[in-house]
Amino acid sequence: MSIDVVVPEVSDGVTSGTIIAVSVKAGDSVEAEQTLMELETDKAVVAIPSPQAGRITDVRVQEGTVVAIGAVIAVLEPPTNEPALHNETTVAEVSGKESSALQEPTGDDNAAELVVIGAGPGGYAAAFKAAELGLKVTLIDPEENPGGVCLHRGCIPSKALLHVAKLISEAEESAAIGVEFSSPKISLERVRDWKNEVVAGLTGGLGGKVKRLKLNYLRGTARFQDSHTLNVTLLDGSRSELKFKQAIIATGSRPLLLPGLEKTSARIIDSTGALDLSDVPQSLLVVGGGYIGLELGSAYAALGSKVSVVEMTDGLLPGCDRDLVSVLKRRLDKKFTEILLKTKVIDLKEQKNGVAVTLEDKKGAQSKNRFDKVLISIGRRPNTENLGLENTAVKINDKGFVVVDGQQRSAEEHIFAIGDIAGEPMLAHKAYAEANVAAEVAAGRKAVFDPRAIPAVVFTDPEVAWCGLTETEAREQKIKVKTAKMPWRGNGRTLTLGRDDGMTKLIIDPETDQLLGVAVAGPGAGELIAEGALALEMASVSEDLRKTIHPHPTLSETIYDAAEMLFK
Repeated sequence: MSIDVVVPEVSDGVTSGTIIAVSVKAGDSVEAEQTLMELETDKAVVAIPSPQAGRITDVRVQEGTVVAIGAVIAVLEPPTNEPALHNETTVAEVSGKESSALQEPTGDDNAAELVVIGAGPGGYAAAFKAAELGLKVTLIDPEENPGGVCLHRGCIPSKALLHVAKLISEAEESAAIGVEFSSPKISLERVRDWKNEVVAGLTGGLGGKVKRLKLNYLRGTARFQDSHTLNVTLLDGSRSELKFKQAIIATGSRPLLLPGLEKTSARIIDSTGALDLSDVPQSLLVVGGGYIGLELGSAYAALGSKVSVVEMTDGLLPGCDRDLVSVLKRRLDKKFTEILLKTKVIDLKEQKNGVAVTLEDKKGAQSKNRFDKVLISIGRRPNTENLGLENTAVKINDKGFVVVDGQQRSAEEHIFAIGDIAGEPMLAHKAYAEANVAAEVAAGRKAVFDPRAIPAVVFTDPEVAWCGLTETEAREQKIKVKTAKMPWRGNGRTLTLGRDDGMTKLIIDPETDQLLGVAVAGPGAGELIAEGALALEMASVSEDLRKTIHPHPTLSETIYDAAEMLFK
């Protein structure tokens, strides 16, 4: 009996797609799960696998064919010694629908092999990797699709707004090279919709992968009853117990608020509120001169807000080398209304027409100002509360992070922790790397998290990025280093971009020539830093960078030029 292979469900709202690749033809023998075709929708590109082994007897589409979800695209004849699946079963297999038996595992024999709590970058990466390694995975998160703060309310929407800001800034500055535009007309509603479309496309694609990998995705929250049992509360309020053999905690982090401020409001917002983009206030105070505040402040300044920044330390981007910060600050001084250092917020009072703010400078002098909105961006804290960890042997340190070893295991060896809850830096790409380690160890493989460098990027204009040892850290640790600093004003590609700001810095061991750190400030620094991270991971010396042929004319040549400065 032949089997109809149909177009699978991808994610909610998707009704059709385009076949972009056909890998088989009539007469071909195929294995179970072998990719037959690839389907592109407005949210994802998905592989359509064979529901079981057999022979393709008919292919009903070709590349470029637009097909509806559920349409028959091929016919499969199973081997004579293997019974055919019923058509309705085939649809479920291809679309990744789960059987009801997997939804509520009960008893030790039916315990879930691996439960992942939280579906942010760390959580979904761990769940996907573990499933690919053969584990049966349950993934728990309140959102409709995976993505976490990063995709839904963080990295991705903020970078979408920063792209809008870049377009506006470049249009304003293009007159200097002979191209003039009239003032841009900004449709805030369309900008908001576009940002949301970007988010929906990425998260929808992850939702499709959940189905393809046949993960048991539960929309809700989880709390440990004991070290092998979770109390799961679904969005509809229903509750159940879930036994598990291994678990990975990936619950992420949330914005910190000022002491005494219990919650945000329409006028006093955090990063989540800023990314909702409900309006563009005439005046905006950004409390905190870290990367989140400067990125969002830059976006709002480009959209028309008069942005002021207040930072209680003596410089922006605490922890970043001052020479890099100076490259950024020179440009921000022109974009922002004011930048107040060594200044702290004493009081916030929300009023009908704005927020009354009392500031105190380094000398103790106080001043009062009014802003339409105040953005609180003073850092983030790990989400380790309300998980029932006290019912396990999992240990939490004084900063709220789960204590883990090099394999991401907690004090309970079968419970792992990754991402923001497992320590700083709180970065999505660190979470991805930790996720791979935890998933591999859970699957019985040998793995350890031991990176030589974790790059950091500030997506302002210009961007600032660094990895490895900083000069600041070298001074604090009394490590003798040698540096090479290459300004970009002599780089041809920089000048052809209409810019003259930027710097590349290499930090080496003066005795061995080993590369210890790389830092870049300038347009595209976030892309360039990957070369530095790779060089550090490969234990390169500066000569390796000097002997690597860099393409011309590019910004990457500044890395070569800096290495050349070290050669005597």
